[in-house]
Amino acid sequence: MRDAALLLTSCVVVFLLLSFSCAARQGQDIRCGACRAMVDEMEWAISQVDPKKMIQTGSFRINPDGSQSIREIPLARSEGNLLDLMESVCERMEDYGERTDPSTNRKSYVRVKSRTGEAMDLSEAALDSRVTSSLKFACETIVEHHEDEIIEFFAHETDNVKDKLCSKRTDLCDHALNIPHDEL
Repeated sequence: MRDAALLLTSCVVVFLLLSFSCAARQGQDIRCGACRAMVDEMEWAISQVDPKKMIQTGSFRINPDGSQSIREIPLARSEGNLLDLMESVCERMEDYGERTDPSTNRKSYVRVKSRTGEAMDLSEAALDSRVTSSLKFACETIVEHHEDEIIEFFAHETDNVKDKLCSKRTDLCDHALNIPHDEL
């Protein structure tokens, strides 16, 4: 009788540990997916701003020599524009669906609504309102906690932002090297 109780207790403990591990991995997948989707959406929004538009930044004070420390930077990568983009970027998480990699059983998130209205292949993506709301919540949390890093990266970095921001800087993606790099 005692051996049966010990065996049952061991099974319950193993089950709980496996359940916790699976839930933790799902949380990791959703945070990573939200970060990567947020980067995609920010990059797309930046690309939609006319690259010829410039904005003046710097101090508008006059230096002792009579000059001003004003410089022009592209509007698309200005702090003000990036802050505006960050306010609405998480709304677009509703345009994403969940895909499960059959070999690793890891979740990734793919755009299921085209920005241009063209048809998209939805055969591998699951559409679920719970997933999109979780993705949106994760995105909002990331934007809130990592606002400075996001602005820094988009103001200065132009290549491989997903891995640099989501993996190296914020540690949101522990498996980013296994995720294929897609283009806009």
